[in-house]
Amino acid sequence: MSAEQRSRLVVVSNRVAATTKGVRAGGLAVALLDALKESGGLWFGWSGKVSDSTRVSTRQIERGRLSAVTADLSNEDYEEYYNGFANRTLWPLFHYRTDLTRFDRDDYQGYIRVNQRFAHALKPLLRADDLLWVHDYHLIGFGEELRRMGAQQTMGFFLHIPFPSPEVLTALPVHDVLVRALFAYDVLGFQSESDRRSFLDFVATEAGGRIDPEGRAHAYGRRVDTAVFPIGIDSSEFARYAVSGEAKTHAGRMARVLRDRLGVIGVDRLDYTKGLPERFRAFARFLEAYPENRGRVSFVQLAPPSRADVPEYVGIRRELEGLAGSINAEFSEFDWTPLRYINRSFSRRALAGIFRLARVGLVTPLRDGMNLIAKEFVAAQASRDPGVLVLSRFAGAARQGADGALIVNPYDIQGVADAVHSALGMSLSERKERWQSLIASVREHDVTAWRESFVRRLQAAQRADRRH
Repeated sequence: MSAEQRSRLVVVSNRVAATTKGVRAGGLAVALLDALKESGGLWFGWSGKVSDSTRVSTRQIERGRLSAVTADLSNEDYEEYYNGFANRTLWPLFHYRTDLTRFDRDDYQGYIRVNQRFAHALKPLLRADDLLWVHDYHLIGFGEELRRMGAQQTMGFFLHIPFPSPEVLTALPVHDVLVRALFAYDVLGFQSESDRRSFLDFVATEAGGRIDPEGRAHAYGRRVDTAVFPIGIDSSEFARYAVSGEAKTHAGRMARVLRDRLGVIGVDRLDYTKGLPERFRAFARFLEAYPENRGRVSFVQLAPPSRADVPEYVGIRRELEGLAGSINAEFSEFDWTPLRYINRSFSRRALAGIFRLARVGLVTPLRDGMNLIAKEFVAAQASRDPGVLVLSRFAGAARQGADGALIVNPYDIQGVADAVHSALGMSLSERKERWQSLIASVREHDVTAWRESFVRRLQAAQRADRRH
């Protein structure tokens, strides 16, 4: 066995997920669990618990091949690090919502404090030849703190959400501190070339750095390798979910709701980046512009709540409830409710069954790093009678599904309505042709390819470091 094969993979993320069947599809936790099932290693992050204790706990998962190490957050940490800087500053800013971005110095200090505390908790557990893979916007400063403590391990960082353009990023008072922190890593991974280009543009125009032909960025007296690693799903597993007993049960429930009508399905966390108010308005426009579909088509939107104690999320829930009520009041008949809006989570198997029965998957975020729901919708389809994916051009998945999906601008309400109408009227032969193109891409860019390509880049960086 080679030295690089003996190197343990250590994954660091904001949350370490439960390993139950009920973990909801589409999130970072599911992708990381899929990625570690085969490789084994150590998974470190927040326990999800808020308490006065700052304890660090260890448990074995996946038959002992994967260890999970978790740390609790205090109430102050939770408010400043998680609700504050991570989700009221970085999340909206990185999704181009400067109107919702709130910067508070105390929140920022809380963010730095938690990144430092997490680094101090993990450092004693590391082996000299570990490969560290740090994830997402919550932990930008994590690697820099490890370096301050003398950590020499090869480290990579993967950003799951978009990286904003320099014009947007510089609205953040500490933008230069965050970008400098990213240079503590050996490899930076992005969902798409446009995200990577935004980072490199900042380095060149704001940090006075340079980019070499191999894609390495040089600034702040440091160097970091950059590359694109589009995240995927375990497509074969999700296809099996779609024919499981639980999937069939939920497909049967969906069929009873539809009553031989055509189904349009949306599945998203309740979040202002997902374009849900625009989607609801587009469905209303669809019913107005194409009245022959009244009584013939039903739209089901599943939107499990998230970050319920962040005010912006309370606001969007109220807005959606109002829109759903207005649409149903205007268009409903005695035997037909056009829009069913459900605020609860479903298991991945249940979602697979619901996806399989839908004629249209409506995935229209205003901005998204990738969007795994789009890929799961495709993986769940029956090859003999597949549904059609209507996909926002601002989702990273659109760069892989341009030939098979109907690509829309979510801000164009009429355009989305027209796309839904086209999808519902599409011939079986065209639906099959489009699905074949999509499923080929989903299978090629699956979670295994994502993990292996990133780890190979880490291993290459490790070999280069050993040579020096």
